[in-house]
Amino acid sequence: MPADGEAPAPPPEPAINFWGDHPAMEAEYYAAHGAEGESSYFTTPDEGARRLFTRAWRPRAPAARPKALVFMVHGYGNDVSWTFQSTAVFLARSGFACFAADLPGHGRSHGLRAFVPDLDAAVADLLAFFRAVRAREEHAGLPCFLFGESMGGAICLLIHLRAPPGEWAGAVLVAPMCRISDRIRPPWPLPEILTFVARFAPTAAIVPTADLIEKSVKVPAKRVVAARNPVRYNGCPRLGTVVELLRATDELASRLGEVTIPFLVLHGSADEVTDPAISQALYEAAASKDKTIKMYDGMLHSLLFGEPDENIERVRGDILAWLNERCTPPATSGHREITVE
Repeated sequence: MPADGEAPAPPPEPAINFWGDHPAMEAEYYAAHGAEGESSYFTTPDEGARRLFTRAWRPRAPAARPKALVFMVHGYGNDVSWTFQSTAVFLARSGFACFAADLPGHGRSHGLRAFVPDLDAAVADLLAFFRAVRAREEHAGLPCFLFGESMGGAICLLIHLRAPPGEWAGAVLVAPMCRISDRIRPPWPLPEILTFVARFAPTAAIVPTADLIEKSVKVPAKRVVAARNPVRYNGCPRLGTVVELLRATDELASRLGEVTIPFLVLHGSADEVTDPAISQALYEAAASKDKTIKMYDGMLHSLLFGEPDENIERVRGDILAWLNERCTPPATSGHREITVE
């Protein structure tokens, strides 16, 4: 306690990185974990010309050529610069080159915070960036995978449904938002009311919702870390974004039978943000010849950060095994698996 007359000590400054204060530089953190990274901006080639903040993570030099490229998509309100990159660093250490961009209206990318009035336009922006990376000479011949968490999983499926057959070697879908869970979906007739009001005030941040960090992250200390993200959007969802997510996920739920890409879908049985039953429906309905589902008993939405470390390692191990198997010719076909852990 302070002596009489002394002011109390100020609270400690929040850590500058999700892993803490040390090392202070990202490059040191990456190197300590067998990876290296870089960040830049990508300008979309269309008439609207939006800027996306992008990151890349690769095996640390002088590692051999990457096994494959993994194109990663984050979830709603999140970004690629805080806890999301822990998975990318793990994959880079394991021999994969990873690339990701903050979605429009998220992180350091162009746009009003968390305003996504047109998910198809966001898909087009990401696809332009991904294809620009794929076209680089040093990436010739490498298999290319999609990876998405939550809303990012839905975006990966939309990318697949809008791309030529065979463009992608596969997709890893972590708690994908193929449909908004009834536990957080506004009850009828609120969606109809929101759709009407959104015509006049699409950017209004007034939609009531549960605390997503509380519902997503199991470990209390990790909730604190997630909430410290300096560019995370923590306000109420915007009307236009909610209406667009309802539209896009309803579209996805009706098109699950058109999915043909090889995929691994992973979901926690206790997830209250996205619906594990819809992931099961995706697995059963998809026309993909190579499809795998893993359900983790008792796990929540944030499978790759919010769980105890031993659970995260289990999920990471399943992802790595699936990717490695599909990077080893001849490609596996007809592989079907359902696992509850």
